[in-house]
Amino acid sequence: MKNVSIITGSTLGGAEYVGDHLADLLEEMEFATDIHNQPDLNEIEIDSLWIIVISTHGAGDYPDNIKPFIQQLTEQAQNLSKVSFAIVAIGDSSYDTFCAAGKSLQNTLIELGAIEKYPLLEIDVTQDSIPEEPAELWLKQHMC
Repeated sequence: MKNVSIITGSTLGGAEYVGDHLADLLEEMEFATDIHNQPDLNEIEIDSLWIIVISTHGAGDYPDNIKPFIQQLTEQAQNLSKVSFAIVAIGDSSYDTFCAAGKSLQNTLIELGAIEKYPLLEIDVTQDSIPEEPAELWLKQHMC
């Protein structure tokens, strides 16, 4: 059974809801999942698939709950070549920083040697008021 670590970066809880929904779907597909709503690099399996669900806050900033994880990644600068990842970025297209946190984290992970397993999904909350729906379609497209 393949393990999937779901890592969330959320300000108002939307990314956590999406992460929970994806975990439920993955478990139905017989994946083992663990959810990290207060992610700590030391508690996340390096050889699992990381699905990172992250919203953009303010002027393209990371949500507060994921900032320590980002800091761990950049300070430790370890080789993440065993990590496969996919990012679900949630944002509002009326801002010029649309999904900036997800795109920034994507770049950071690639720079550290992680392998992007599935293409970044950008969810626009002005178009999809229920972000779980496009995330579910994306997951089924890539994981089934």
